[in-house]
Amino acid sequence: QVQLVESGGGLAQPGGSLRLSCVASGSISDDVTMSWFRQDPGPERKFVADITSAGSSAYADSVKGRFTISRDNAKSTVYLQMNSLKPEDTATYYCRFRTRYGMVHWGKGILVSVSS
Repeated sequence: QVQLVESGGGLAQPGGSLRLSCVASGSISDDVTMSWFRQDPGPERKFVADITSAGSSAYADSVKGRFTISRDNAKSTVYLQMNSLKPEDTATYYCRFRTRYGMVHWGKGILVSVSS
């Protein structure tokens, strides 16, 4: 069974940086799209960024130019480098792996707070 575990969250000041990691355990192929979503106190998880097995990445407009997604297939890990953080980036961040067959795995989430 695949499990995803996020790390690297916490408190940052506006303008600061954090790096999130998400490690997958269990059997997972390299042919997965790895994504980050976030959820503020509202009910909806919103797309942040993703990266395909070919290395193509996409970002939400709200984070473009500030966040960078990357992956290490050998470690079954996806990263999210977050720079120039803003208070509105405060949310619980979730990683998601989606296989080519449509199977989806979610992490349990990690809190990021941006405040002075």
